Amino acid sequence: MKFDLIIVGGGLAGAALAVALRGSRLSIALVEGSLPARAPSWDTRIYAYSPASVDFLRELGVWDRLDHSRLCAVERMDVKGDGTGSVKFSAYRSGLPELAWIGESSLIHCELWESLKRQHNVTVFAPAQPDTLDVSESEAKLVLDDGRSLSAALVVGADGRDSWVRQQAEIDAHVTPYDERAVVANLRCEHAHRQTAFQWFREDGVLAWLPLPGNFISMVWSAPDAVAAELMSMADGAFCERVAEAGGGALGVFTIESPRAAFPLRLMRVESIIGPRVALIGDAAHAIHPLSGHGINLGFQDARALAALLGGLKPWHGAGDHELLRRYARARAEEPFVLQYATHGLNRLFSSRNPASALLRNVGMNLTDRLPVITNALTRYAVSGKF
Repeated sequence: MKFDLIIVGGGLAGAALAVALRGSRLSIALVEGSLPARAPSWDTRIYAYSPASVDFLRELGVWDRLDHSRLCAVERMDVKGDGTGSVKFSAYRSGLPELAWIGESSLIHCELWESLKRQHNVTVFAPAQPDTLDVSESEAKLVLDDGRSLSAALVVGADGRDSWVRQQAEIDAHVTPYDERAVVANLRCEHAHRQTAFQWFREDGVLAWLPLPGNFISMVWSAPDAVAAELMSMADGAFCERVAEAGGGALGVFTIESPRAAFPLRLMRVESIIGPRVALIGDAAHAIHPLSGHGINLGFQDARALAALLGGLKPWHGAGDHELLRRYARARAEEPFVLQYATHGLNRLFSSRNPASALLRNVGMNLTDRLPVITNALTRYAVSGKF
């Protein structure tokens, strides 16, 4: 079967790319191992969607169809260091309606797939797994594990941190393990969070509370492996007490609303996000520490940039043309680089037990908080990817 484009991976970034090309002349194959499904209660995977990502989802016709009773806008963010350092971010002070929206992965994932079902230029192969990839000068040929053969001018790897496409294309990835795990859980809190996100840089990791609708929060504790193992082994009551105490009791007593989960953390940088007739998006192209909450937003902006280039193709150009891929790589060079190194630097700075480092990080936070021009600039970059 012949297509213009094959997308391997139908997660948020891969599905968004396919939907973004709904008005194009391209024929698209989407290969995915499993179909999305809503969680019975709160989804374990909760993301902070930046205003830029919300704009993209609105362009796709997805955002306005979501159940907004499952979303919460962030109006303020309160960040504290491991000493006296603190910095506050405010949507109002920065002239923004909100800093981000907090919502479940499956909420948006399922709506993207509803859009795919109505899309005339997409053929979905799911559940299906890729088996071999052969790239020649004229095309890329993908054989599935059931023997079906697909060919296209371009293959997009949207298949996550351990990307099969990236490995087949022999694109090197440099991985730096943090020896940490992100422990996540959804909790009911005693006191109203007032649409405020909280973050603490502690000796035992980075703790974040993200506001959900009502008196619920999503907790992400990026902790050293030993601490993460302890958090995962606790009884629910003891775990809730530990989380509440770690945040100074800011939201009162917690009760658990969904099972805990833990994910290993690592920094992953690739030699290139393109290869001959191959492009990478999302976690296949970059993995960052979750302390910035920007992983999925980078993936959406990858999809947006690549869709803009593919959607503007002239009839005599092919989707896998090297110059087009180079333009995509240039368009996505800055933002992932800045956020990868910024989050990596912050992680290393706050994990150091050196007294000089402790002084530097806490003084730096207080100085930033006292200079609105800096906090506003950081806020603008966080929400839009540009200063």
